[in-house]
Amino acid sequence: MKIIADAHIPFLKGVGERYGEITYLNGNEFTRETIQDADTLIVRTVTHFGEEMLEGSKVKLICSATIGFDHIDTAYCQAKGIRWANAPGCNSGSVQQYISSVLIEISRLKGFSLEGKTIGIIGVGNVGKKVAKIARLVGMKVLLNDPPRQRAESGNEFTDLDTIKREADIITFHTPLTKAGQDKTHHLADEEFFATLGKKPIIINTARGPIVETVAIKNAIRQEKISGAIIDCWENEPNIDLEYMKMVDIATPHIAGYSADGKGNATRMSLETLAEFYGLDKTPILKINIPEPESPTIDLNSFPADKRIYHALLHTYSTQADNDRLKANPQNFTYFRERYPLRRENIAYNVINYLPQEKEILQDWRFRL
Repeated sequence: MKIIADAHIPFLKGVGERYGEITYLNGNEFTRETIQDADTLIVRTVTHFGEEMLEGSKVKLICSATIGFDHIDTAYCQAKGIRWANAPGCNSGSVQQYISSVLIEISRLKGFSLEGKTIGIIGVGNVGKKVAKIARLVGMKVLLNDPPRQRAESGNEFTDLDTIKREADIITFHTPLTKAGQDKTHHLADEEFFATLGKKPIIINTARGPIVETVAIKNAIRQEKISGAIIDCWENEPNIDLEYMKMVDIATPHIAGYSADGKGNATRMSLETLAEFYGLDKTPILKINIPEPESPTIDLNSFPADKRIYHALLHTYSTQADNDRLKANPQNFTYFRERYPLRRENIAYNVINYLPQEKEILQDWRFRL
């Protein structure tokens, strides 16, 4: 089998070779000519795969090591008999870790307690459900908005967007990017959205850049319709709006889902799809090995007595370094993504010297005890 894979997919080299002859390309090196003879593509979101790329090729399978799939022309693939697969939920734990960090950091920056605040979660899939869990763990009131799920499920778990706009102190987006239909999310946060907010919420976008209209949110910041913004996903990446970047409180280069655990999950899921499609042995996939963190033991006694678990969470990941790097050198947006340092999720850390009343919440945060 001939496989062409994005060179920046982690933990693939040395394992993927067990399934065929692999050529590794940078994202911008995927062209109609370079993929002509490939049977399988293992890709990320940096290149669009549709007729202009795939017509006349031998490609039978596209595995995207990402949660999103708007970079794949799924209708074209279906019409041509090309199987495609993404990796849903692969990085949900990583985004959960990112949201945990930024909630703590923004509450300290703005001088408020998370407990009792209302968070509106727009999009309650693999990621949104985990964000809801951590929000409840810190004592927040949670409002959930997911029209497709609301239509498909009974019960009163969900609320409408107007309620979230009226009541939420923090609004966070976790939807896919859809450009048409009744559940269109492209520019969901537009001028009208910001003009009809009941409070002055903090906006968080870790989903897709175009969900939040850049001009609209810049106006909302200037006019103080919102009290803060945490932006990981941007329109026109990697050529992001520099004025916008400087205006937000925390700016990161689309890395919320970039934990090593999330990347390992995505690579694993892609290879599992490949093995299933061609009827091959999955045993080589067990060779994927994620490095341990530099300091895997967290001693709660090393932190101040107040909110020791918050300190433990920030020990696993703080956005400060990512924010500082991007704001200092925004032209290196792609570089920061492709050479992202090792970040492990809570499950990779062992916590010691915890109190009995801290044990359950540490377990809920998925720390090792």
